[in-house]
Amino acid sequence: MIILIYTMVFIVPDIFTSLLDDWQSGIEITTIGLIIVTLSTWAFFPLFRMDLRLPRDEPIRFNRARQKVYFYEYRFDRLYPFGSKGWGVNPVAYDWADLTAEVYRVYAPMGYGGLIENVMISVRKTGTEEVIERLFLCDDIEQGKQYWALARLYMQSGYDALPDSISALQDQKVGNGLNPMRYLAPKVRWPAEIDLESRSAPTTGSFLNR
Repeated sequence: MIILIYTMVFIVPDIFTSLLDDWQSGIEITTIGLIIVTLSTWAFFPLFRMDLRLPRDEPIRFNRARQKVYFYEYRFDRLYPFGSKGWGVNPVAYDWADLTAEVYRVYAPMGYGGLIENVMISVRKTGTEEVIERLFLCDDIEQGKQYWALARLYMQSGYDALPDSISALQDQKVGNGLNPMRYLAPKVRWPAEIDLESRSAPTTGSFLNR
């Protein structure tokens, strides 16, 4: 976005000035300027679009009765920033038995040390070791270990086995205090069918409170 603003403020005026001074060189500069504007828009528009449409949260629901896990996943496609396909909320459900936690630690040249940590939930094709999907869990390894341990404990032994310090989330967080766009982010709204299934037992259809 900064590059796009810089281009519009500093480069575009020079283009028009050059057009008045020298027609041939002006055409060349215009072409270069248009390329820069196009590439900048293509590169940074997805970030702007995500700021506007990324939901306030991407919750994960663990249904012990069904032994399924439901992900409120937001998908985006940088290659097609202006299209509708590949963008938007796409809730998905997977069998608990097919899920595994994976840890990634990468060093990159960054100002705050360069260490990037990610904990992902990998989805295996049923009955095989082939990974067909990876979903983000958190960006801290120690926190990810705690989350995954709690998830395993709940799915194996139920809600009563969880520590007393764990309480159910009562409401959606409004923002993180850093990005003002997060306060305008869409609320989490599960599709009705998945919302019912993810909170009910497989046979009775009654809601699960725990």
